[in-house]
Amino acid sequence: MSEQIELTKLRLIEGVWHGALKHHGREDWKPNIEVTHLDFSVDGVTAEEDRVEEHWRVSVPIPVDRIADGVQTFVIRDRSEERVLASFSIVAGDALAEDIRAELSLLRAELDMLKKAFRRHCVETAEA
Repeated sequence: MSEQIELTKLRLIEGVWHGALKHHGREDWKPNIEVTHLDFSVDGVTAEEDRVEEHWRVSVPIPVDRIADGVQTFVIRDRSEERVLASFSIVAGDALAEDIRAELSLLRAELDMLKKAFRRHCVETAEA
């Protein structure tokens, strides 16, 4: 059986991303995790072994100076195997609010169109 690393998101709370990291393979394995944002390392990343749950608890504090308008993507990778394990994104700003308002307006228009078509269908089938 080949070695396999699996990182699962648990939650994002109070500015910290939490995940569960499992390694299927060697029992003496220890994670070597790096998190980057715009190709810069994120400080304060921890991986603590949880022997009860048989995984490593990974915590990624999101630096306040990395939160900005638009989409900010953080990449979590294993340095030892040089592969991406997961990523997460934070979306913020006025541009996002405008996109959501435009999408909501479009959905309302489509709903109005469906209501009219449904009412017309009900009238036509009642007359028949």
